[in-house]
Amino acid sequence: MVNWEDAFRKWVDAKNLDPILKQQLIEMKSNKNELQDSFYEQLTFGTGGMRGVLGPGINRMNIYTIRKAVKGLAFYLEENRVNYRDRGVVIAYDSRYMSKEFAIEAAKVLGVHGIKAYVFEEIKPTPLLSFAVRYLGTVAGIMITASHNPPEYNGFKVYNEEGSQISLDEANEIIHHIQQVEDELHIEVLTEKHLVENNLLEWMNGEVDHAYLEQLIKISKMDEQALLAEKELKIVLTPLHGTGLPLVRNGLKQLQFKHIHVVDEQAIPDPEFSTVQSPNPEEKQAFKEAIKLGDEIDADILLATDPDADRLGVAVKNNENKYVILTGNQLGSLMLDYLLMHTNKHVLKNARMIKTIVTTELGRSIANEYGVKTIDTLTGFKYIGEKINEFDATGETFIFGYEESYGYLISSFTRDKDAVQAAVMACEMAEFWKNKGMTLVDALEKLYKKHGYFKEGLDALTLNGLEGQEKIASIVNDFRHNEQQAYGNMKTIYVEDYLQSTRIYKNGQNKMEKVYLPKENVVKYILEDQCWICLRPSGTEPKVKWYYGAYGKTEKEVDERLSTLEKSLQEIIVQPLHLT
Repeated sequence: MVNWEDAFRKWVDAKNLDPILKQQLIEMKSNKNELQDSFYEQLTFGTGGMRGVLGPGINRMNIYTIRKAVKGLAFYLEENRVNYRDRGVVIAYDSRYMSKEFAIEAAKVLGVHGIKAYVFEEIKPTPLLSFAVRYLGTVAGIMITASHNPPEYNGFKVYNEEGSQISLDEANEIIHHIQQVEDELHIEVLTEKHLVENNLLEWMNGEVDHAYLEQLIKISKMDEQALLAEKELKIVLTPLHGTGLPLVRNGLKQLQFKHIHVVDEQAIPDPEFSTVQSPNPEEKQAFKEAIKLGDEIDADILLATDPDADRLGVAVKNNENKYVILTGNQLGSLMLDYLLMHTNKHVLKNARMIKTIVTTELGRSIANEYGVKTIDTLTGFKYIGEKINEFDATGETFIFGYEESYGYLISSFTRDKDAVQAAVMACEMAEFWKNKGMTLVDALEKLYKKHGYFKEGLDALTLNGLEGQEKIASIVNDFRHNEQQAYGNMKTIYVEDYLQSTRIYKNGQNKMEKVYLPKENVVKYILEDQCWICLRPSGTEPKVKWYYGAYGKTEKEVDERLSTLEKSLQEIIVQPLHLT
């Protein structure tokens, strides 16, 4: 921990400090809690990058913390990559406050090391950055985004030369180099003019977008005749003030979807996300304007991408003619089923579906039906990307990857979750079922009738500041050590502790196995009747999250079991905290 008062004085007394940050510091002098939170620790660079509130201080997102992170990355590239100067780093950014400024600051630091930066002229989605790394052959990629966090946040994500989020080993090495940078206020940078004149900065325009769209059309499972036919599906699209509109709209037009209606108020990039409480397509309020437009035109499907367009939410009408938002588990399972039913049996023999440990087990059941192996990873799409990279060497075939938090990937020309791919595939799938007289709700019910009913839940606690960090750590440790033998009438079969890499069987079996996944502070209980629970601290927000999933032969049975799990976890996790 840092002496926050010393760190504050160092900043406020620094010569040539950015004048806007200097004024903010002066205004903060009377708020001890805010000052302490801004300086009590270095902004954490985690397994994929860093994310935080904008403002002055070592625990905030600003040009100085960006420079320090990029300096560490540059040192890492010098030690670990060949031809790193010529191959360069590609940088993209979203519509948030300071995003373009941070992108340019990154280029200014890289330039000191002779590393060329390819920077997009306009805001772009995260999946395009992943694709650009592979397309341009750069040694790394940087994405400036805080995904669907509130407006006061921004973030910095690093991608490796395969276009994936950096691995744990890569992250640890980069962190080591960042920690060697002692003074974030005096990191050398070059001017933008110098970068351009010395070919150390190249502004990117439409080339990468066009190359991406050429790959995007190839994910379609339609035959040539169907591909060329005009589609009747009525679509409402909202990018929630972010980056998704151009690529999603152009991707749909390539497949001859003609009835695309955009929510105009939310088509404008806006760092305040002014028409929504939160730009998160997982939340119903984010669909308010899309539902309004959908009702006006009687749309078949509503699409919402989050600000950096790596997550997709979909809403469709139910049997009562009301729009319902499909969960990530539901949409992912529908996509998986659609893809597998339209894939050659010869390809399926070597195909692999990848999901995270907190993603529905319905996907495994669907994959089993088609003879496709399911691979489980830790929470976070970075692990799915790592597995796909392994397939490049093993010859296994990636068929689909998804996670419950609205992240999907159909084709590995990108190596991170991709809302553009998912949006196009969701519409193709909806058109397929519409031609059979069915909605996606009908198709989902068909899956349940075949495989049984699977439902999942997620709850979380936000605990800010140093005290919050300590409480989160305590909650996870209690959950790890105070093992429950049963939840309701569902007995614990075994407990997986990913920090210890162990699977321990309960109820008298007294047996232990090794879990072959990366170490992470996560605990999962596998219960009877295909039910489960999992608890983990968030890697990007001051939250502790707990996930739970249930199975039932009927909808009533699965609802009862899910309710039991929800209530039990509230009693175990929340009630002892005596929160008001």
